[in-house]
Amino acid sequence: MPFESKIKTIEWLGESVKMIDQTKIPYSFETIELTKCEEVAEAIKVMIVRGAPAIGIAGAHGVTLAAIELSKKEKDKKTFLLKLKERAEFLKSTRPTAVNLMWAVDKQIETAESYGGDDIDGVVEVLKKNGVMLENQDVEINKKIGDFGAAIIPEGATILTHCNAGALATVGYGTALGVVRSAYAKDNTIRVFADETRPRQQGARLTTFELIEDGIPTTLITDGMCGYFMKNHMIDVVVVGADRIAANGDTANKIGTYTVALAAKAHNIPFYIAAPLSTIDISIKNGDEIPIEERGREEVTHINGKTICHPDVNIINPAFDVTPNEYISGIITEVGILRPDYKNSIADAMKKM
Repeated sequence: MPFESKIKTIEWLGESVKMIDQTKIPYSFETIELTKCEEVAEAIKVMIVRGAPAIGIAGAHGVTLAAIELSKKEKDKKTFLLKLKERAEFLKSTRPTAVNLMWAVDKQIETAESYGGDDIDGVVEVLKKNGVMLENQDVEINKKIGDFGAAIIPEGATILTHCNAGALATVGYGTALGVVRSAYAKDNTIRVFADETRPRQQGARLTTFELIEDGIPTTLITDGMCGYFMKNHMIDVVVVGADRIAANGDTANKIGTYTVALAAKAHNIPFYIAAPLSTIDISIKNGDEIPIEERGREEVTHINGKTICHPDVNIINPAFDVTPNEYISGIITEVGILRPDYKNSIADAMKKM
C-alpha cells in the first residue's frame, strides 16, 4: 500500500500561494499566504521555504504572481514579457546553488513566451495552469523516486540521511525521504538515523519532525557521529538529496554531505543520491563548476537566538559542499537508478525528460 505523507509544503490557491513556514518548525506549525513575487523571493532567501524541488515550485508560482501584478499595469505584451523576465532573474538570484529554482522559473518564462495571442490575461492563465501542473508533477515524480529507491533498500535496514530531503523539501512526498517512505510502506522494520545538519539543523528540526509525524522510527544523531555508528555496523545505507548534479554525477548537497560520503566509502556502505532529473545540470561538466552559496555568520554563531561563541571569531559559512561521483553508488531518479559511468547514464536519462 503506498505511503501518503501528511505534509503539503506549497500550494497554489488561485491568486496566491500558501506555504509552510519552515523556520517555525518544530516549535509551531504555521502556514503563510503570499500574493507578491517579492514575498516569494524573500521566503526563498530566508528559507521559509527550502529544499531544491520546493523552491523550484515556489519560484514557478513567484513568476505567476509577478505576471498577475504586471498584468494590472502593462498593456503591451512585449513590455510585459520583458519586465516578467526581470522578475524571473530576481527570483533565480535568491539561492544560486539549487538548480531546480532556475529550471522551474525558466519553464514558466518559456510558457509565457510560447503563448500565441497578444492577450496578457491569457499569459497569466497559462502560467497559473503550468505552475499547478509542475506542483502536482513534483509529487508524482517523488513517488517514482521512492519506489525505485525502495527496491534497493535491504530488509530491516537502517538508513542514514543528511539534511532534509523530505516532504518539506518538496511539494509533499520527498526525494531521499520519499525512498524512506516507500521502503517503510513495504517493510515496517526500516529505521532511520537523521544527522542534525548544522548550522540550520534541518535534520533535527525538519526530518525528525516529518518522519515522527508519519510514524516512521527515527533516531537523531549529531553530525560528527556517523563514523561511530558506521564502524559499529548500525547503518546499512545512506540516502541523501541534492541541490545540483553536474553532468559527470558530482553532486552538491547540504554542507556535511561530503563528510558522510567519505565515511560511508571507508566502511563500504552504499551512498545514494535521490533527486529528480530537474536537479541535473548538464551545462556543468563537474562539481568544480557548481556555485556554492555563502550564507550569513549568525547561522553559525547563534542557536535559537543565543550566541554560542566569541563575538569576534571569524566565520566561513558555505551552505553546500560537493560529493565527487566516485563516492556515489547510484543516483535515484524518476526514470530509474543511474549508475557509473555517470556521464553516459545521465546523458541517457536526460533524453527521457
